[in-house]
Amino acid sequence: MVAAARGAAGGAGYLAGAPGRFRRAFDWPLGLRVREDIASARLRDPAARSNAEVFWLYPGVHAVWCHRLAHRLWLRRRFFLARALSQLARAATGVEIHPGATIGRRLFIDHGMGVVIGETAELGDDVMLYHGVTLGGRSLTQEKRHPTLGDGVLVGAGASVIGPVVIGAGSVVGSGAVVVRDAPPKSMLTGIPARAVPITPDGFYIDPAIYI
Repeated sequence: MVAAARGAAGGAGYLAGAPGRFRRAFDWPLGLRVREDIASARLRDPAARSNAEVFWLYPGVHAVWCHRLAHRLWLRRRFFLARALSQLARAATGVEIHPGATIGRRLFIDHGMGVVIGETAELGDDVMLYHGVTLGGRSLTQEKRHPTLGDGVLVGAGASVIGPVVIGAGSVVGSGAVVVRDAPPKSMLTGIPARAVPITPDGFYIDPAIYI
């Protein structure tokens, strides 16, 4: 989402008055993601009152940061350490992200509790997940068995996306939906099993409770 990117770009200003050593720490590659993650959370959550609140008190944001570290270990074939870190993050945040999952920039997990993201899941940039979301598999073999979410996809509370399905960019998965088939970009998916319909310019905002 362009708005998220702009918000992230402008979110670094809150460090302007910080000590030099602190600012330099946030200039590391991971630190740059931290800054844009905080800006993205504030952009998407009207309950966020300050950057400090997001940094210290948002479990969904903490889960994403822990995943980035665990994913680096996974790519270096430190599988046990990667899984151990992911399990510690799960215990601390209530969010379980397999270290093998591939996640884009500015993922925001609102509320966090009960989210599960499987090993072969792939998420684009600016994806947003609410609590209770499952990105699960339906195969017992070591293959691509988890979903792929395009840029800007939003998945509502309690929804499940199961199997190696592809959800096109800009789509919205309604609360409680169970998605088992591919969906083109800009789709609204609701029901069990979910049915995809095109998002109209006004339809996205008709009933915001569809994804909360």
